[in-house]
Amino acid sequence: MAFHVEGLVAIVVFYLAILAVGIWAAWKTKNTGSEGDRSEAIIVGGRDIGLLVGGFTMTATWVGGGYINGTAEAVYVPDYGLAWAQAPIGYSLSLILGGLFFAKPMRSKGYVTMLDPFQQLYGKRMGGLLFIPALMGEMFWAAAIFSALGATISVIIDINVNISVIISALIATMYTLVGGLYSVAYTDVVQLFCIFLGLWISVPFAMSHPAVTDIGLTAVHQVYQAPWLGSINSLDIYTWLDNFFLLTLGGIPWQAYFQRVLSSSSATYAQVLSFLAAFGCLVMAIPAVLIGAIGASTAWNQTDYGVPDPKSKKEADMILPIVLQYLCPVYISFFGLGAVSAAVMSSADSSILSASSMFARNIYQLSFRQNASDREIVWVMRITVLLFGASATAMALLASSVYGLWYLSSDLVYIIIFPQLLCVLFIKGTNTYGAIAGYLFGLVLRITGGEPYLYLQPLIFYPGWYQDDNNIYIQRFPFKTLAMLTSFFTNVIVSYLAKYLFESGTLPPKLDFLDAVVARYSREHMDKATLVKSDNIVLNELAPVNPRHSLTLSSTFTNKEAFNYVDSSPELSNTEDN
Repeated sequence: MAFHVEGLVAIVVFYLAILAVGIWAAWKTKNTGSEGDRSEAIIVGGRDIGLLVGGFTMTATWVGGGYINGTAEAVYVPDYGLAWAQAPIGYSLSLILGGLFFAKPMRSKGYVTMLDPFQQLYGKRMGGLLFIPALMGEMFWAAAIFSALGATISVIIDINVNISVIISALIATMYTLVGGLYSVAYTDVVQLFCIFLGLWISVPFAMSHPAVTDIGLTAVHQVYQAPWLGSINSLDIYTWLDNFFLLTLGGIPWQAYFQRVLSSSSATYAQVLSFLAAFGCLVMAIPAVLIGAIGASTAWNQTDYGVPDPKSKKEADMILPIVLQYLCPVYISFFGLGAVSAAVMSSADSSILSASSMFARNIYQLSFRQNASDREIVWVMRITVLLFGASATAMALLASSVYGLWYLSSDLVYIIIFPQLLCVLFIKGTNTYGAIAGYLFGLVLRITGGEPYLYLQPLIFYPGWYQDDNNIYIQRFPFKTLAMLTSFFTNVIVSYLAKYLFESGTLPPKLDFLDAVVARYSREHMDKATLVKSDNIVLNELAPVNPRHSLTLSSTFTNKEAFNYVDSSPELSNTEDN
């Protein structure tokens, strides 16, 4: 394949433009936030992200390289088709459910990261445990899409994969480093526009190529391969449902999502942003679906690609850049390449910022350095942005099965964090003992179910399992959803059992080594419960929330604005003084 100078120039210009927008956003907002609130301004953008920018940045977070490439691949692969392209519907429903049930309570209580309510209710140890699957999900996701980007660029302009990955990661890390959420949000606006324009420009040219048959015909009739609409066999219905629930419910407990929710100017705005992003995800999936259908409708022996076709060469995962390369004019393929690059960077920067935000606040500040100054927290965030960006890049270059690691870590987000989030927000009475038990039960059930992408053999064989042609065990039973439900009910049952045993005197108070039941009346726990258990505190969802910075762990969760709506009382005054 020839080296395309024009393509390289186009990519360089695009990357420089994105970097310029990110630096401009950082400069424009450098004085945002008071002297003690700069770290919060970096994490949640000063809580003044409006509907337009917020809608774009939340949509761009989901519409990433995996979303675009994966949707096109699912439609193209003969045994799957559109019926198995679950990401557009799954993530859209995830955003709708997040807006209906999770955005309002999280935003109204003035949290800064997704892990705040866990540390508030279960303590810093449990917050640290939940940080592990959350971090794994963000890091492996960033690594997977960096890897996909490198392969995409190398297909179209024939440059070294490693170079393209490193340069892309440097650009995304650089503007995230200097501007935090502001830079990420403003670059998302530009990137989403590029994705929409680049893919839609490419579709008519690809569809009009002489080697492409009418996609309406190939949707229901076999021409070059099975119809691209696809079908779901009766034996696979449970696998389909398991994956669907994983996308829909497992797409909620991600810091990248709640970072946008918590950055909105009100709880109502947070809900509206979720609904706008759900619509945006569906719209942005349309060109990817069409490109996958075009790939399934092409006589590849009549193109420069030749024979065998992409699926026979095991390049089905690269169908989108292959369509751009061989079915579009050269200058059009460069537009499409810019779109894919935009999709990748719009998700990678969000993942890197999310991981650094959780570490700086929930691990460094709230667990180890509660007296840390705001300036210190800002520097910790900057250092971890560099470290996490470099780590994601290294995994993209070195790991042989990055996608397998991401699938496993995203499963852990669904199985462990989602039921914990349900409990901490909606189930009264759960405690640290139940949370730990649910965490362990969910983890064990998921690991023992095996993971084909990592060649991890199962220890528990559920009904319907079989071996494929590569002697890999495949589970048809929806064991991931079973593990999630087990984790949820274990949390509730163990929590109430521990509460009963300690409060009835069956177990002596000295055995409450986690201070989760008996010690709930201690000063720390009284302060910690002030926000969520004081009946006379009324939260105004339309008031911007700026949590008070203090020297104690508990007071970081206190919503100052809530006190403006009640009269001062000695009880509340004493809590403040302490």
